[in-house]
Amino acid sequence: MSIVSTILIILVALEFFYIMYLETFATISDSTSRVFNMKKEELKGKSLNTLFKNQGIYNGLIGVGLLYSIFISSNSIEISRLLLIYIILVALYGSFTSDKKIILTQGGLAILALISTFF
Repeated sequence: MSIVSTILIILVALEFFYIMYLETFATISDSTSRVFNMKKEELKGKSLNTLFKNQGIYNGLIGVGLLYSIFISSNSIEISRLLLIYIILVALYGSFTSDKKIILTQGGLAILALISTFF
């Protein structure tokens, strides 16, 4: 795998660790409120708070999977592509169901990373 692909995939992993941080550890912060365009009062709701924390763990594990694919896996490119395609599809779904810009904010870097794996 090229150094450009490796760097882009690491950046995608870091993005997902940041999302995990917002959703799991800083659930009711100003940053989380701004990023998800939600009022802090909404974020304090027990059900929403629990859902965010659960979703955050999923996002963190995607980051772990990407790092695994680069540094540990014997089939780095295949696992990286699988996870990047997953991220892009989830971002595409989010752009249809939530906010159009999700395809770029959550999926943009993953799209670049995926494309880079073919060169």
